Amino acid sequence: MNANLYQYDQAPLLEIHDLDVGYGHKPILRQLNFSCLPGQFISLLGPNGAGKTTLLRTLSRHLSPMAGQVRVQGRPLEDLPAMELARFMAVVLTDKLSPPLFSVYEFVALGRYPHTDYLGRLRSEDQVSISSSLAAVHALDLAERPFADLSDGERQKVLMARALAQEPKILLLDEPTIHLDLKHRVEVMAILRDLCRSKGITVIASLHDVDVAAKVSDRVALVREGKLCDWGTPEEVLNAKAVTGLYDFDKAEFNSALGGIELKGEGNRGRAFVIGGMGTSSLIYRLLARKGFAIATGVVHANDLDFHVASALGADCVVVDPLVPINGEATTQALNLLRDCDLVIDSGFPLMEGNKANLELLQEAFNSKKIVFTLRDADPKSVVSPMSSSYHRCSTPSQLVEALESYQRVPAAQHHPEEA
Repeated sequence: MNANLYQYDQAPLLEIHDLDVGYGHKPILRQLNFSCLPGQFISLLGPNGAGKTTLLRTLSRHLSPMAGQVRVQGRPLEDLPAMELARFMAVVLTDKLSPPLFSVYEFVALGRYPHTDYLGRLRSEDQVSISSSLAAVHALDLAERPFADLSDGERQKVLMARALAQEPKILLLDEPTIHLDLKHRVEVMAILRDLCRSKGITVIASLHDVDVAAKVSDRVALVREGKLCDWGTPEEVLNAKAVTGLYDFDKAEFNSALGGIELKGEGNRGRAFVIGGMGTSSLIYRLLARKGFAIATGVVHANDLDFHVASALGADCVVVDPLVPINGEATTQALNLLRDCDLVIDSGFPLMEGNKANLELLQEAFNSKKIVFTLRDADPKSVVSPMSSSYHRCSTPSQLVEALESYQRVPAAQHHPEEA
């Protein structure tokens, strides 16, 4: 059965009550309270130095709590014998290990120590567990390789396999994707997510990738300035205000609808108005931000991808409610924004009954002799008239980039757009 189908009917595996963690006499995090259920993926998010690693080391009993209590299936953490704790909890920290003379198989076999006799002899069931742990992280083909010869991505998978060989109910990981390339970052996170779903393992991981945490987590904990700022599902907790406050973003914004972070431009190379909608402008907004343009756009609907990207990039955006035809006050507001812009980009938005009013914006761009770039498949003359200005016609976003770069190289007084 899928672990997540029944996890909420079970008692917590781990309960944290009024917990203070730190080093010596200096607490780093105070008054922590939350609990973890079977099969949950829990992400710890926060800036460097916030205490994520310290919390993991306390949960794994590498550090003693300064105050409060951690309970494991109802029992105080400090009461568990070491071997019992090792059968319940496995840990993968950021320490780089490079044991000499170990094959991958032999290294993973070390994870069986809570289950073997005092001589460490492997039984047939131990062999099965080692092989299944390697298979779970897609590393069976590495079994005979020397551990010291592995790449960072391969090494991380083998470290997880060793932890899985302990057959834990909870897996603690400190920045499991640090130093990994994109392929291995995605693979490691997918493996961890699948372990929660298929084996009912509770994963608690410190992460820096908010967008990844938003996609894989059942719960997220935001830690900063000595406290747990928020705790809950990513849908409840991860929003633009919370993430900006957590990391002190200035030139970026997290958008929960997109599940990712958008990087804002400097806005020092002029101001561009994008006539868009129906998802046609998101790439245009991003390339304008990258090229240093301030952005205005409209009129778009509030459930449109374009609206979410434009908002995250800090654009001035004229928006109407979903399914409401565009007209009246919104069009007037957009026209005023357009007139204050240096150039206009027609995204080539498909013409539907609900957005035909945006043609007024394109008509105004030509009538006011704005510099116009269009990505429309058909000639703009087929949708607006009369034409009182020429324009740059671009077939692809790459051509638009080239046209904008040419635009920026020519002094403003010399701009005379011509049809490409």
